[in-house]
Amino acid sequence: MSSDTVSVERTIQAPAADIFAIVSDAGRHQEIDGSGTVRGTRQPSRPLELGSVFGMAMHMKVGYRTKNVVIEFEQDRRIAWQTSGLFGLIGGRIWRYELEPVGDGATRVRETWDVSQDKQRALLKRSKMPAAARNGMRRTLERLEQVVAA
Repeated sequence: MSSDTVSVERTIQAPAADIFAIVSDAGRHQEIDGSGTVRGTRQPSRPLELGSVFGMAMHMKVGYRTKNVVIEFEQDRRIAWQTSGLFGLIGGRIWRYELEPVGDGATRVRETWDVSQDKQRALLKRSKMPAAARNGMRRTLERLEQVVAA
């Protein structure tokens, strides 16, 4: 992987506000997660905003917890959070959703895995993680489409 980011896109037949309501609610991340790693949030379901801090229970061969801080926020258009773990000793990757209305009530959704600020950046870029992230994000956007349609 030469770039610090991996992105996937999907056009979903739903208004951006409906999609944003789901991706900006940490309590719903397990519902849409296509990677199979999200086990749930440690807080009640609530809308996120710039500066929000939320913890997630995760599992990738072993269980672990993350701390996430919302670092980008534009209502119904963009949200991104930066993840860390082990008391800030690891992590720094950014998960970003960008929404763009494309007409007829549809929205182009782009999800991005960004390791430009991750403490393990070099290792992650040489590992299988970029391909796994791409596959997980594709499944996440498929699940997001199903959830928003329900």
